[in-house]
Amino acid sequence: MRKDQAGFTLIELVVVITILGILSAFAIPRFTALGTSARIASIGALGGSLQSAAALAHAQYLASGTSPTSVPMEGSTVSLSNGYPDQAGILLALQNTSGFGNSTSGNTVTFTQNGASNPANCSVTYTISSVAGTPATVSTPVTSGC
Repeated sequence: MRKDQAGFTLIELVVVITILGILSAFAIPRFTALGTSARIASIGALGGSLQSAAALAHAQYLASGTSPTSVPMEGSTVSLSNGYPDQAGILLALQNTSGFGNSTSGNTVTFTQNGASNPANCSVTYTISSVAGTPATVSTPVTSGC
């Protein structure tokens, strides 16, 4: 008398585990590359945010008509240099820089991506306006070290 078998045999389970191991060997490198892509996209988005924040502060400056040295933005007072945010002002205009470090040197503020393999080469730089009538500039993001 033969009993009906229920479940999987040991050989079937070993074959399935082997196949899953082979598939994961190909999938894991694809997922690790996503971290680099995310950091590149993030530093690019910060560059766009810097341009937008500077443009909004400059629009407030122009709208006031009195050439103020600071403008109100979202409850913060953003300090200006030649109508564009200065080093401290751009940080206030951005409001949220979590995930990024920043350093100030002369007329520039450099933002680096936390967690990058080489943070100096995963960055974007904001340069304040040093001459009246000249806009502040945002560098093309450097992504070789992301």
